Amino acid sequence: MQGEAQAQGKAQPQPLDRLAGVHGVATTYRPSPRAVVAVPEETVVAVLAALGVDASTPSAVREALAAHEQRQRNQLLPRNVVVRAGRRTRPEGLEGLPEGTVLRVGERGWDPTRPDGLEVGRYVLRAQAPDGRTANAQLIVAPERLAGPSARSFGFMAQLYSVLSERSWGMGDLGDLADLAAWAGRGLHAGFLQVNPLHVAVPGGPGQPTDPSPYRPSSRHFPDPVYLRVEEVPEYAYLEPADRERAAELLVKAATLRDSVLQKDALIDRDAVWELKREALTLVRKVPLSPGRRAAYCDFLAEQGQPLDDHATWSALAEIHGPDWHGWPAGLRDPRSPQVARARSGHLGQVDFHCWLAWLTDSQLGAAQQAARDAGMAVGIVHDLAVGVHPSGSDAWAMQDALAKGMSVGAPPDAFNSRGQDWGLPPWRPDALDATGYAPFRELLRGVLRHAGGLRIDHVMGLFRLWWVPEGRPPTEGCYVRYDAEAMLGVLALEAHRAGAVVIGEDLGTVEPGVRERLADRGVLGTSVLWFERNYEGEGADGRPLRPEAWRAGSLATVTTHDLPSTAARLTGEHVELRHRLGLLNRPLAEEQAEDAVEVAEWLALLGRLGLLPEGAGDEEAAVKAVHRFLARTPARMLGIWLPDAVGDRRPQNLPGTSDQYPNWRLPIADAQGRPVTIEQLAASPRLHALVEDVRAALVANAPQQP
Repeated sequence: MQGEAQAQGKAQPQPLDRLAGVHGVATTYRPSPRAVVAVPEETVVAVLAALGVDASTPSAVREALAAHEQRQRNQLLPRNVVVRAGRRTRPEGLEGLPEGTVLRVGERGWDPTRPDGLEVGRYVLRAQAPDGRTANAQLIVAPERLAGPSARSFGFMAQLYSVLSERSWGMGDLGDLADLAAWAGRGLHAGFLQVNPLHVAVPGGPGQPTDPSPYRPSSRHFPDPVYLRVEEVPEYAYLEPADRERAAELLVKAATLRDSVLQKDALIDRDAVWELKREALTLVRKVPLSPGRRAAYCDFLAEQGQPLDDHATWSALAEIHGPDWHGWPAGLRDPRSPQVARARSGHLGQVDFHCWLAWLTDSQLGAAQQAARDAGMAVGIVHDLAVGVHPSGSDAWAMQDALAKGMSVGAPPDAFNSRGQDWGLPPWRPDALDATGYAPFRELLRGVLRHAGGLRIDHVMGLFRLWWVPEGRPPTEGCYVRYDAEAMLGVLALEAHRAGAVVIGEDLGTVEPGVRERLADRGVLGTSVLWFERNYEGEGADGRPLRPEAWRAGSLATVTTHDLPSTAARLTGEHVELRHRLGLLNRPLAEEQAEDAVEVAEWLALLGRLGLLPEGAGDEEAAVKAVHRFLARTPARMLGIWLPDAVGDRRPQNLPGTSDQYPNWRLPIADAQGRPVTIEQLAASPRLHALVEDVRAALVANAPQQP
């Protein structure tokens, strides 16, 4: 073998490369199709250490390789086996079974190459080899393919905190979500409403505001109680007189806060909102639950189990010791320690308070989804699953064994960002997921899908591989770590199938070959954003805007997203000026403006050739309508309207690459003049209704012809 490799000009992999390979750690990456970059050896050693593998010396590498090979020889079954219902192909991991091995599921024999009659679900697979060895594995029978949306439809995309009503307490809440869904479904015949991650945030410390980013949460298991509509908690109606008087005073303060946010150039202050709601909810907590409500609360506690207990305990301890558990007394840093058990008992009232908040928020979330369904939405509310959690938060504290210590998720250098990215989120350990039967991932999906008609998965490529950045190193010195995509997709498909939910993968940016195809094969929709849809592949690739008929059918098609300029800002070039004012451009302003103008002109020219933008209709509002009519001409199953686009908002909700320079995640939806717009004003907006009428008419005009 060595002679053959040398004859072909290829060297045998070095021991460290071999060790990295068997643990899914890549030792090279491609920043562009024609370039290959070697990962620093120090990075490979650090990443292997985070996976529990010692590669610090040549002898350690040899020992680790020998141990791995011994485990492989002794292993009869992998820990997890995934099959798709009705498939006749042999599942991965069962190819090398000794001849004569008997497989059983329950009391019946099982042949993995034939339809076995097993319902979609989870089972225990048992194996017995001729030499007497036995083994058990988790068998996941996933649906052949997720059903997807029942019909083509349009819907709105919004950041919930930004959508205030005349009843809000300074930011959008779950009552607003229910009202928005009911109005969009009944009044406009929208099929879905996609919102930002509603995960609970890490609270701010003394003198420090709460991180407003919905993509760096404390926990992805539970929604944030800051979104509660306090007055709709049933016990609110039964406050004692003195407490009712104080609640009325808090309502007045909330109205003042809301009115201040609705002024031009004002920002959402979630900490001020939570201060008022926290006091009001403390009053409500004093009201005893009715027997029926008490039973429902107990059911919720039993259903949520350990994850809720952990989150509530962390929340109570964070109020005492601060929001970063790394700085807590040593005994409290381990969620399973005797010290934590004693602290939980000693602060049982506060722990129960946070459990109660989770229950209330879950209940109102369920009411919002029910409102969407009652309004006729085919899909309903589409929730967003962040790619990771804040390293200081409750999930990172509770799941230390499942998350890689000293590692952060990010992105490698590429043509658009030569420095790479570090998102500050600890990644899953693939070995820990495998060892636990993917229980942490399964529980996470089950929680976020409880009240969802659909689920958007941020950076869906993370089901296949993630860029790990060792602590203290720049993102350029990270490496890819691979996950068992078949298992991850199987668990996702199973949980989404059980919930009857559509799944949308955010697959923008660098996507390795084959990923989009595998997702599509599972029925996971992709994300198609107009400005990125250009002819870069195949014969005749010229980089020009992709004609509508060439777009993917299995996708959510949009003009923009929360991380991109609003459509009005893109069409007018205002987004370039904004980045210039903030010092974010890498080239002179004139060069950036010229390139941006060319890109926009190419799209407008295509719209004109397609008859979507008549000559002379060159104003910005007409162009916004035209690009949305264009989306309706694509075969995409779902068409998303960024809600701020419907009223001409110029400002992005998030400007990547900024922190203090721009008010990310704190802007209420505003009109073209920058005046905040309430839900009530949205519902009466002529501009919004004209856009929706255009989209609906275009969808009808471009509906597939019935045979």
